[in-house]
Amino acid sequence: MGVRPVLGLLRRKQIRDGLAGLALLIATAALVAAPGEAIAGAKDGLTLCFNVIVPSLFPFFVLSSLVVDLGLAAYLGRAMEGMMRPLFRVSGSCAAAVALGFIGGYPVGARTALQLYEQGLCSKTEAERLLAFCNNSGPAFILGVVGAGIFGDSQVGLLLYLTHALASLMVGLLFRFYGGSERKRAPKNHPKPIQTVTIPSAFTGAVSRSLQSTLNICAFVVFFAVVLRLLTAFGVLAAVARLLSLAGFQAEWARRLVAGLLELSSGVASLQGSAEFTGRVSMAAFMLGWAGLSVHCQVLSFLVDSGLSARVYLAGKLCHGLIAAGLTYALTRLFPLSAPVADYLVAQTASIAALDFSTALAASTLAALAGWLVMAGLCGFLLRKWKRR
Repeated sequence: MGVRPVLGLLRRKQIRDGLAGLALLIATAALVAAPGEAIAGAKDGLTLCFNVIVPSLFPFFVLSSLVVDLGLAAYLGRAMEGMMRPLFRVSGSCAAAVALGFIGGYPVGARTALQLYEQGLCSKTEAERLLAFCNNSGPAFILGVVGAGIFGDSQVGLLLYLTHALASLMVGLLFRFYGGSERKRAPKNHPKPIQTVTIPSAFTGAVSRSLQSTLNICAFVVFFAVVLRLLTAFGVLAAVARLLSLAGFQAEWARRLVAGLLELSSGVASLQGSAEFTGRVSMAAFMLGWAGLSVHCQVLSFLVDSGLSARVYLAGKLCHGLIAAGLTYALTRLFPLSAPVADYLVAQTASIAALDFSTALAASTLAALAGWLVMAGLCGFLLRKWKRR
């Protein structure tokens, strides 16, 4: 049976409902058959959420909300319009989402893009262009965990971060051609008044919304931790890897690819061993650009009622992964790097979930506060400059 007949069957509601019901039955049977694996996966996910997800994402979520609600993104947009519009065909306000996406990691950039769209600071088409390239990995994960932890070399981490950032910008340039005509902008001499809310209202709203968003993300992290445990326990991941090996992939690389497609942390953790260094680094670049199904579900939870296209976002992440892998492969061929085999990989990657909560929360909060102060200072300077005109 060809691909088209299969897709035609999947379009039928009865077929889709039947497959969904079958999947639920299989999932229930797996939970009953291996409750210990499910509990262990849930504990791993909760530990990761408590020690990493909450302290790293919550402050940046609050920051992104304040940047939008207090009008800082709008003020910044007026200054960045001359750069963002020609390069990426998005409003200058979108610069806030790009910056926070590079600093805060997944999915801070995507959430900021959605907030800009909801506040009317960018059009639907501009928001979809932005989603294609603003949801990126943070520098701490790439430099610390992937570079120093997995490859045992800070130079590798720096190379991965540079190719990750460059690939993201290239995706932005590529997706500037997506969509039709843009909305008309306000006349230059009569800019649209910037709508803001009071500081107490913005702060309380930012905290409550950010907590809800963080909890939503934690739910997906725990869910995928359980799913991966069960898939591994019943040999499903190994079976999928064997199918890929039949298509020409080596079994070892197929297992790594499957893990990275589903969940980023598990994917990069699989890159241990003595396999070809260039191949491992290039695959790490692809995984960081693609981000994994777990991250995609986190982003899609924000987009459910927004009307924004999830296909554009997913296409952007796929392009990001492929471009980053290609750039990394080319650079490692031009400038050969050597990294020792990281024998301490398992302990290093496991330490992500063992970070001290208070230390991680303090560091993340200080980074978010510093970013907020920089943006506030820049916007204040620009506002005084415009008033003098």
